[in-house]
Amino acid sequence: MTSGSAGYTGSSVSKKASLGKDGEDLAARLLEDDGYEIVARNWRAGRTGEIDIVARRSDPESGRDVLVFVEVKTRASVRYGTPAESLTPEKQAKLLALAEKYLAENPANTDIRFDVVSILLDGRSSAPEVQHLQNAFDAS
Repeated sequence: MTSGSAGYTGSSVSKKASLGKDGEDLAARLLEDDGYEIVARNWRAGRTGEIDIVARRSDPESGRDVLVFVEVKTRASVRYGTPAESLTPEKQAKLLALAEKYLAENPANTDIRFDVVSILLDGRSSAPEVQHLQNAFDAS
């Protein structure tokens, strides 16, 4: 990984973009390994914003398909809080609005859920700290 390496000469914006992409790639692999089908990555609604990952999975309890809108939060340290703590009420509202746009364009007769994959890639340990928070916030 390039972020945090001593020889890296890119801008902090480049480092942040690389960190975010690395986190999203890791989250997608984690979800697939856990039985999710990745339906879309970086789904954009014009300039309104983007949904990091849209995934589908059969809910083991109900047996119904669930469409999951996943926000991936990746940080290199907890200096300003954990990755999941950066999902503010404003960001939640924006994600909900984006999900409504997604569903208007891609109707789905399934339950929906909003998850967060929180990733800490601090460079000090060999393995990232990853948390998959299901039903991370209430969409009602």
